Amino acid sequence: MPDVIALLGWIAACIGVFGAAFAVASARWAGAYMASESGAGVDIGAQPAPGVTILKPLHGAEDELRANLESFCRQAYPGPVQIVFGVHSADDGAVPVVRDLQRTYPTLDIRLVVDGRVHGENRKVSNMINMARAIAHEIVVLSDSDIRVAPDYLERVVERLLQPNVGVVTCLYTGEDTGAVWSRLSAMGINYQFLPNVTAGLRLNMAEPCFGATVAFRRDVLPQIGGFEALSDQLADDYDLGRAIRRAGYRGEVASVSVSHLCAERSFLELWRHEARWARTIRMIDPGGFFGQGFTYAIPWALLGCVLAGPNPVTGAAVMLALAARLYVVHRVDIATGARIKALWLLPMRDIFSFAVFLSASFGKTVTWRGRRFCIGTDGALVPAKESFFHASHPVPAGAFLRRFRRGRGVPLPGQARDQIFLVSDVARPTGGLGREQHADRRPAA
Repeated sequence: MPDVIALLGWIAACIGVFGAAFAVASARWAGAYMASESGAGVDIGAQPAPGVTILKPLHGAEDELRANLESFCRQAYPGPVQIVFGVHSADDGAVPVVRDLQRTYPTLDIRLVVDGRVHGENRKVSNMINMARAIAHEIVVLSDSDIRVAPDYLERVVERLLQPNVGVVTCLYTGEDTGAVWSRLSAMGINYQFLPNVTAGLRLNMAEPCFGATVAFRRDVLPQIGGFEALSDQLADDYDLGRAIRRAGYRGEVASVSVSHLCAERSFLELWRHEARWARTIRMIDPGGFFGQGFTYAIPWALLGCVLAGPNPVTGAAVMLALAARLYVVHRVDIATGARIKALWLLPMRDIFSFAVFLSASFGKTVTWRGRRFCIGTDGALVPAKESFFHASHPVPAGAFLRRFRRGRGVPLPGQARDQIFLVSDVARPTGGLGREQHADRRPAA
């Protein structure tokens, strides 16, 4: 038995060495990719710039929300720009922020869509469906609310979309921390694990990513893929949107422009749930890539080898090599992106945390999203977990509930949930009630 444990230790140490070599290669690819030129020869200034509609689905007054949204109002784009913000309720905490931006930029076409209708389990996609009718321009750029961009962002993304047969453009993003420990760990995971791994996948032609940081496409593509409605129950809606456009016969591109994602996690549990949901989603849509990623955690594997095989010069060298490789990743990514996180002492903890998330995400099919537990179907669709209670803050269409109840998959139903089903049933009515549609509004608050 000791010989078996020692053998496992040597195998783990070898995987750690492999992970270190992969880390060095991926860091070099990330640096080269971020330094590459965008546009591939397409000069947007040589032709009339197409109009662009930016879609921003919102949910609550998030940290730094105004600064994030305002960065999209400051685009140096030569063509017409429309920004459509969408919320489910007039009481949403993001509404005052949008009203303030309308006052600050009165000449910019900023519209607010308030519409409480729910079209599926993915509330963000329901918001997008409600916003879609306000789109006024040829090109649509969908971006999450926690993204911040530079003034040339829109021009560079549109340049890439104007290439022949390109139907969807996304871009990489870096993490920006708030200074808190859990926020820094989150940002380090994005910058020093996610970013190098994605660029390695692109370099090896093993990845076709599409990220919520940016999904740009032509408006006339939507009807060809069934509209946003086709994504109403999907967890990985951004990825599925890009995949649907590629399946329609178009090419996907990753623009060599990086945007910033604010990491606002405040606790271990919040960070764990976020990354576990993310990792489990990757496992469902790309199981090969997910399990292959398991071999890239250099520090945990090297430490495991040292524990199982015992401290010796070889396992010790594997640990030192892994640490050196990870520091090299930090150095190269910081130079390429300018996004420095001054907490290198957290790096081993970050890698061990990522490995634990990976092991947890390797099993099970449930995720927690905005306070609700879901099971993920084989097609990536969200299904409310059986043990979940319906709650007034997370309404579901009455028809969907009744179908699940008839199939013998009902859940305990508190009185508050019964009231909520009644209210959501009103959504189908064209006028009156809490569920009535409220059209796009671009008037600033008085």
